[in-house]
Amino acid sequence: MLSTNHLCYEYEDGQRALDDVSIDLAKGNILGLVGANGSGKSTLFKLLLGLLKPSSGEVLFHGRPLRYGKKDLLSLRTEVGIVFQDPDQQIFYSSVADDVAFALRNLGRGEEEIAERVNQALATVGAAGFRDKPVQYLSYGQKKRVAIAGALVLDTQWLLLDEPTAGLDPEGRQMMMELIRDLAEAGKKILISSHDIDLIYEICNYVYILKQGRVLQEGAETEVFTEAALVQAAGLTQPWLVKLHARIGLPLCKTEDELFSR
Repeated sequence: MLSTNHLCYEYEDGQRALDDVSIDLAKGNILGLVGANGSGKSTLFKLLLGLLKPSSGEVLFHGRPLRYGKKDLLSLRTEVGIVFQDPDQQIFYSSVADDVAFALRNLGRGEEEIAERVNQALATVGAAGFRDKPVQYLSYGQKKRVAIAGALVLDTQWLLLDEPTAGLDPEGRQMMMELIRDLAEAGKKILISSHDIDLIYEICNYVYILKQGRVLQEGAETEVFTEAALVQAAGLTQPWLVKLHARIGLPLCKTEDELFSR
């Protein structure tokens, strides 16, 4: 269980970045976190990973308030992985295999176990074919997959994805969506923060909308995004499939394939 309870965070200058935020990652297997710039999405991710301490409220990990000792944070980060928008912020080694292995080596795991888990993580994200490639020869999309493998190589149960489709071409975007679905089907709980509203609508089954550090609305994606006034109040636009439904009366569909198969 990973959740927050009345979470607040203030910067040193007194500016409140998050205000009374309660979310529960058990409400869906792929959850969306959306909001305009400055709504608190990045701050919430940092709090969920224990990189920041709340000013008040709490992060709950397995039903208990998170503690911030070294062992407690290690336990959290073994099960909660984060993948940043820019993979170059996360990949430090010149070798793909060495980069994915970093966390395991840091924990003192044996080389046989490391090799097995690195191979498994790379295979999971479809990156086994460039295991031994220098990182500088990878495409941007391939680097994103390597970054995800680095997060999965531990006993990751929850995966926080920041703008997973940003910078990808249409084919890469589709491949990333398929990977996210596969990970969810394998039992991972995934929280996606993104400005790509169409992505969030299509792939998520529960959504939180943030506005100025507060949860403006939460619920199933088909309920949240059909509230046009609420979406606009958050500084967002409705997904294009929802617009088609609202403006010309087409059936409400989740995907383009579903729309054109009717």
